[in-house]
Amino acid sequence: MSLLCKGIAAAQGIAIGHAFVKVEQTLSYTRTTLEADQVAAEVARLKEAVGKTISQLEAIKQKASKDIGEAEAKIFEAHQLIMSDPEFIGAIESNIESEKINSESALEGVSNMFVGMFESMEDEYMRERAADLRDVSKRLLKNLLGIEDSLLGDATEAVILVCHDLTPSDTAQLDKDQVKAFVTNIGGRTSHSAIMARTMEIPAVTGLSDITEKVKSGDMLVVDGETGDVFVNPDQDLIASYEQKLKEFHEQKATWAKLINEPSVTKDGHHVELVANIGTPHDAEGADKAGAEGIGLFRTEFLYMGRDNFPTEEEQFEAYKAVAATIDNNRPVVIRTLDIGGDKELPYLDLPHEMNPFLGYRAIRICLDQVDLFKTQLRALLRASAFGNIKIMYPMIASLVELRQANAILEEVKEDLRQNGIAFNEEIEVGMMIEIPAAAVVADQLAKEADFFSIGTNDLIQYTMAVDRMNQQISYLYDPFNPAVLRLIKNVIDAAHKEGKWAGMCGEMAGEEYALPVLLGFGLDEFSMSAPSILRSRHLLTQLSMEEMKAATNEILNLATGEEIRAYIKENILDKL
Repeated sequence: MSLLCKGIAAAQGIAIGHAFVKVEQTLSYTRTTLEADQVAAEVARLKEAVGKTISQLEAIKQKASKDIGEAEAKIFEAHQLIMSDPEFIGAIESNIESEKINSESALEGVSNMFVGMFESMEDEYMRERAADLRDVSKRLLKNLLGIEDSLLGDATEAVILVCHDLTPSDTAQLDKDQVKAFVTNIGGRTSHSAIMARTMEIPAVTGLSDITEKVKSGDMLVVDGETGDVFVNPDQDLIASYEQKLKEFHEQKATWAKLINEPSVTKDGHHVELVANIGTPHDAEGADKAGAEGIGLFRTEFLYMGRDNFPTEEEQFEAYKAVAATIDNNRPVVIRTLDIGGDKELPYLDLPHEMNPFLGYRAIRICLDQVDLFKTQLRALLRASAFGNIKIMYPMIASLVELRQANAILEEVKEDLRQNGIAFNEEIEVGMMIEIPAAAVVADQLAKEADFFSIGTNDLIQYTMAVDRMNQQISYLYDPFNPAVLRLIKNVIDAAHKEGKWAGMCGEMAGEEYALPVLLGFGLDEFSMSAPSILRSRHLLTQLSMEEMKAATNEILNLATGEEIRAYIKENILDKL
């Protein structure tokens, strides 16, 4: 009998196939007391396992860089840093030597201590570090026990992976030829694994609570990554209907591919820009191949991560210049200045421990405080602007005062370059992200002095709704279609247009099928999204009328809930295409 399970639609696509239920391994060992003359050999055994773990993480990182992108692969550098951390590894060695116990026992004691310490912290970022530590510790323990890490066991056919959770390292190792889709008990749309799945184009449904208890290996499953539906042992009629949907989906992708070099124009002739979010210069090539009309967000913090010192001006200049060269024909390249802090830390930047770093010393606040650091990046950006259509964008601006402070520092750097005869684009556009509700409310004032806005919905939604987007218990509150969020977005776009400026969006919302008609109706000029979403969005645009969407949004803004708004979009717009 068919069973329907409802979860979170994490990655679009349809999959039909047999389940492979990944059973969590029980890693058992015996606590052993060592003789004095055995301690040195045991420490050596630990170091050998640590070395093997680091090598495995490097291989995973390389595969992730190739299959997913360098930005997403940076997480594995963080895992490697844990394995190289003298406080962590040194504490394990110290336990072996002082208590004369085997490596497995020493690892468990130290790992549990650190994990417990991080999990007890109120800050969500620090709790996420506990998950990283647990993941890496488990890998090290497997190497100590000589257990090969196998995600799919002895599966001989392409399967739908069913598991409690997928770590980033698990997801990075997935092969599309072996895994048709994955479904998990926990997780959300904004988790590392979900974002990776969308980039890899593997359908995924997360947050199913107890799917591992309802499914056994070999069961037939249908996974709908658009609706969040998972059907267990469906009847033949349901399978047939989804086989038809899957066929139509592949036909859709073939249709989308024809639009790769076409402009993004609505059926009534209105043009918008569909551009890409990237994390490294290497990612620009993928964006270009995906049909992006430019770069809407270059996250420069990834140039600073995975190293033990700040990137030099010359290193940054070459990186920015390389992106401009890849995205040629004077297409725009919007480069965000350093957005560190919150969930992104630099080991060599001694940031203070804060109860809530997302509301603390981060992004533009660091740059305005550490002016030399900021000036180095601005010099590199300005110099690179002589080689392409580069635009500078400040993150986390909360007030007109901060915008003016940042622009004053930029003017100092410009004057220094002029004095030294160094070329840069004197007309370079300088804009800001709108991700703090305070900025959205006073967008009319900010628009007088910023050249453009880019709306960062990931933070704007969680700040507006006072909801941690990674907290599964309250994830229902993280709703892009909440009327309060939509009204703030429209206010920002209207404020920009009133001053003759353009407004873009670089949050996850920009690439969502349900959001695109609404944002078009609001008058959004630029949609920045992950590269795989561009052609699908361009195809949808060709079927929409700008004037019709304007009329629809007038009705949408009078609806009371996100559920009502989604229903309206489905029934009155998407279902009629």
